Amino acid sequence: MRQIPVDTSAAMVMVAQPPTAKVKDRRTGEIATDPETGVRMMTVDVLFAAYGDAEVLSVTVPETGITGELVMGTPVGLTGLVARPWENEFNGQKRHGISFRAVAVTSLVQAASTPKAA
Repeated sequence: MRQIPVDTSAAMVMVAQPPTAKVKDRRTGEIATDPETGVRMMTVDVLFAAYGDAEVLSVTVPETGITGELVMGTPVGLTGLVARPWENEFNGQKRHGISFRAVAVTSLVQAASTPKAA
């Protein structure tokens, strides 16, 4: 699957919705896991603002990649963010879009409040 790295250096990113478990199958309630590690996957909605535009993105991240308390409005850093174009067909209808995945979502509040050594 094609992966496009996303540069977040010029972006302001904050939590729009706190992390929730990513559901693999809505009919059964099965939770998605990383096929390589077996770690439970989470979805975090973030407000991504850069170059005068802002958009809410749903980012999938392993549960082990969530650092700090991620409540609405928390500024965060996104490590290893990639965009993945996807396409499928359902009931004869072609659908397509872009999904986002990150290695980690880290609260920047902790980093800002840590006392610096003199």
